[in-house]
Amino acid sequence: MRKIFLTLLLAALPLLASADEGMWLVNMIEGKLHRQMADAGLRLDAKTIYDEDRASLSDAVVALAFSCTGSMISNDGLMITNHHCAYEDVHKLSTPEHNYLEDGFWALSRDKELPVHSEGIYFLKKVLDVTEEVQHLKDSTHAEGKVFGMRKVYAMIEERYAKMFEGQGEVICSSFWGGQKYMVAHYQVYKDVRLVAAPPVCIASYGAEVDNWEWPQHKGDFAIYRIYTAPDGSPAEYSPDNVPLHPKKTLRIATGGVRTGDYTMVIGYPGRVNRYSSSFAVKQAAEISCPIQAYYQKKQMEILDRWMNSDPEIRLKYADRYFSLSNVQEIREGEAYTYTRFRIPEVKAETQDRPLQEWIDADPARKAEYGDLVERLGSKYEAVADMERQLNYYRETYVRTFRLNRMINIIIRYGKDRDKAGLPPAPVADSAKLVERVDQLYGELDLRVEKDIFKYALGEFYRTVDRGFQGDFFRGVYDSFGGDVAAADSIWNNSVFSDMDRLHKAFSEPHPTEFYTSDPLYKYASSINIVPLNKKKAEIEGEESVAKLEAAYKKALYLMREDKGIAQYPDANSTMRVTYGTVGPISPADAVTVDDHTSTAGILEKYRPNEYIFSLKPGIKALYEAQDWGRWADGKTGKMYVNFLSDNDITGGNSGSPVLNAEGDLVGLAFDGNKEGLTSDMYYDPVMNKCISVDIRYVMWILDKYMGMGYLFDELTFVPDKPSLHKSGRRNADRKRVK
Repeated sequence: MRKIFLTLLLAALPLLASADEGMWLVNMIEGKLHRQMADAGLRLDAKTIYDEDRASLSDAVVALAFSCTGSMISNDGLMITNHHCAYEDVHKLSTPEHNYLEDGFWALSRDKELPVHSEGIYFLKKVLDVTEEVQHLKDSTHAEGKVFGMRKVYAMIEERYAKMFEGQGEVICSSFWGGQKYMVAHYQVYKDVRLVAAPPVCIASYGAEVDNWEWPQHKGDFAIYRIYTAPDGSPAEYSPDNVPLHPKKTLRIATGGVRTGDYTMVIGYPGRVNRYSSSFAVKQAAEISCPIQAYYQKKQMEILDRWMNSDPEIRLKYADRYFSLSNVQEIREGEAYTYTRFRIPEVKAETQDRPLQEWIDADPARKAEYGDLVERLGSKYEAVADMERQLNYYRETYVRTFRLNRMINIIIRYGKDRDKAGLPPAPVADSAKLVERVDQLYGELDLRVEKDIFKYALGEFYRTVDRGFQGDFFRGVYDSFGGDVAAADSIWNNSVFSDMDRLHKAFSEPHPTEFYTSDPLYKYASSINIVPLNKKKAEIEGEESVAKLEAAYKKALYLMREDKGIAQYPDANSTMRVTYGTVGPISPADAVTVDDHTSTAGILEKYRPNEYIFSLKPGIKALYEAQDWGRWADGKTGKMYVNFLSDNDITGGNSGSPVLNAEGDLVGLAFDGNKEGLTSDMYYDPVMNKCISVDIRYVMWILDKYMGMGYLFDELTFVPDKPSLHKSGRRNADRKRVK
């Protein structure tokens, strides 16, 4: 049965190859790719999407420090993105008195907008191919006998182009196709960013972690910022004298929405994928890293959830951590599930590993360079499997659970710096700045919560990590308690760092540094080190490491596809990409088909007043029940649509990306994927991979009817519906779903 399943799946691949796989470089939309996009329904020429010399759609798309994507929607600097991209900002601005997460935030005039700390809003200005320069630099340094890594090469290239564009922004050098190409991207960066609107979590994150990576969803996942500049229009740090940015290009907002079969295009900054990795890499993820990470992150979430449900102040304090943790946990859980359910290691072995080795074997020169590459790679992964398991246990039960480490290290460093300067012991309290910083970091925690996580994590560390990697102090304490959890109590309860009263008392006294370095929590943290694990793994690998063989594999795969004339996009690496697709439903399981739109009716169906993630504020619930959709209702059905489904190829970093129709107008914001499509980091499934977006009309309705921010509409450009936009391109969405 297993062989029959794989045969049928592989037989379907040529038919499914017409699906819109690919995170294509926005500066390379030309020729065959543009023709394919036009066949799918696009009504724009390539230069309308990207053009270095005149305003184009790409000028309206921005990177939020390359963690999310946003887009410009007004000539006065309004930028829209996802609420979950703004979550940290909203969390930091919130207090028990003004809880903007729970209540939402909206500025009813510009003077009410709140400044946020921004690492930069990046506008792409130009992309330059620097492959020859990088190769020359690598060759010349090698010829001179110098040895340094690619980070140094990038730094040298970036320094060269930073001088060329001095005073005009920042440059970033990136590699593509495993080092076959190198490009420099030139950005203009703005840092005066102010929050304009963010709905409450009962709208933005309705269903929260239960609905994440699922379909159907009903999330109003959006937030709006305004970008400011110096009076002369140049980038500037925050100042009350700054003025709104006048962007080169803004997006128009389509009021007609999308329907089944409609063309959709996403422009954004996808983070990382590993589509060209071997079947062995997928197998390792499916069997080792993903299950371990998902399991321990879920255990942390259970501890946090218990505390957050007990106290609103703890909920506010840990909301951001829980949000981040739940997102990653569900991704890892979904990846483990889908890699196994769809037998991705087997599919990749048959469609990628085997043809690659055959291509190598077919040419003596290739055979001489690569030999039995696939077999060697498989053997190497097998050899390091146990160490990979150990490294994952180490990270999940130590690195990602002990949050006091940062504060402890600040205090220890202060003492060691004084010792190095030859200064006598003095009360830490003499340094008001240090005490303020420590208090601030401790203020972000609840030590009762941290103790519960600490006790659980230490027990698991002792149980799962080999004794040789546990550290003498930790192993000694746990052995003395016979491996019982009382060992964690002993370490925690006898530490000066685990109690603020004890810590402040210690700060008031002139203790030597040894007082703090002999503390059991510091001794626990400092006795455990990842170096022995990495050394052991390197020892097992020998000269041919997994990373080295994977790099050779990806290079050979690129050359094979180039030789065969197969179009290939580079793995996502936080550079601007464009994907195109079609709105359509999904059949996630046998005898199950789910529509491609959700409406407010589904919100009320899920409503549970006593269940936090499915509860609603009375005001918004009343609006849903009144069904006063105004001009934002769907023209065909009269419904208020919330989210819709398309097959655009996206990944992390695309959050907040504008979803555009055939004429390049804004119809939604991408915010999630579906669980069945979580193979996408390493394999694109043309049937199951879906992009979940919030309908821009729902966003406008929230701003209009709930937030009362209709004054913003004077800044926006609306485009009425056109029946001709709802005609499918070259494909039939139903046929595409057939497997």
